[in-house]
Amino acid sequence: MITTYALALRDRETLGAVKWERLVLDEAQNIKSVETKQTRAIRGLQARHRVALTGTPVENRLSELHSIMDFLNPGLLGSATGFRERYANPIERYRDVEATRRLRSATGPFVLRRLKTDKDIITDLPEKIEMRTDCHLTREQATLYQTVVDEMLEQAATAVGFERAGIVLAALTKLKQVCNHPAHLLKDRSRLGGRSGKLTRLEEIVDEALAGGDRVLCFTQFAELGHELRAHMQERLGREVLFLHGGTPKAARDEMVARFQSEAGPALFVLSLKAGGTGLNLTVANHVIHFDRWWNPAVEDQATDRAFRIGQHKNVQVRKLTCVGTLEERIDRLIAEKRELADRVVGSGEAGLTELDTAQLRELVALSADAVAA
Repeated sequence: MITTYALALRDRETLGAVKWERLVLDEAQNIKSVETKQTRAIRGLQARHRVALTGTPVENRLSELHSIMDFLNPGLLGSATGFRERYANPIERYRDVEATRRLRSATGPFVLRRLKTDKDIITDLPEKIEMRTDCHLTREQATLYQTVVDEMLEQAATAVGFERAGIVLAALTKLKQVCNHPAHLLKDRSRLGGRSGKLTRLEEIVDEALAGGDRVLCFTQFAELGHELRAHMQERLGREVLFLHGGTPKAARDEMVARFQSEAGPALFVLSLKAGGTGLNLTVANHVIHFDRWWNPAVEDQATDRAFRIGQHKNVQVRKLTCVGTLEERIDRLIAEKRELADRVVGSGEAGLTELDTAQLRELVALSADAVAA
């Protein structure tokens, strides 16, 4: 029997009445949060054997690994509280080598890890070349950025609790919008050309790729910006540009994918990160651009894998546009730390940022001297 996580929650009583021989979870990170109803429903199913498949056993913190391992082997790593004290806190806060060794030793016998970059696993997959592509703010962007920072710090200095958290999270979103384009923050439907260092870099990359006969995927976490990018690039290139977002009907979504994958299909496909980041096969593209940065490396990797997957015959170039001297540069550092954490144990996102004190917050979002192009 094949079902989805959402249906397993709805049908939990019916499924729970059966003693299953084997229970297999694909994309097992869907049970990473032990407190959700969905996770509790899955964990309540009876089965003699349990298997979990996931490319991202650790997305943000080690408690996610505990949730998956406790589903497979209840009690192996102790209670959630004991795991936090013995493993999570020492490893995440202090990079404790001995705690890392003990965790790897405890989980090792139950983990079979395979990487698509391992030539012993997949012999014909080409290379994936990932790079951070640095961009500079325009003067207009820098002015807007500093205004948002000043307003946030002033309001956050006197606010507390949920009010302060709301102020910080709203400001972080605004800062990312400024880094993308002034019109993204202002929402004034003004012209896009020449006002964003990041957009200028996108135009250069796309021009170069299309001149070589290549195809391009461009991901953004903001659907409203995706509409603007599509219109701007379509007018600039004089050829059709596709855009897929969460509101795209399934029939239109399938038609877009089929057209893009066809030999004479459009050369540029803009996708929202959430809607286009999973479940699509877009191997005709060999350039992937992340227009803005997400806090979670697994989300970016899943989006990249729309092109870097079995069926891809060209080397894939992955560019992550990052405005230097801004919040985006700190996000890049955070992503690297999370990736390194996952690699160490198998091999804290926006919410945690709201708990920083004002001095730490200022350091996170401060505009550096090298942010604006000379």
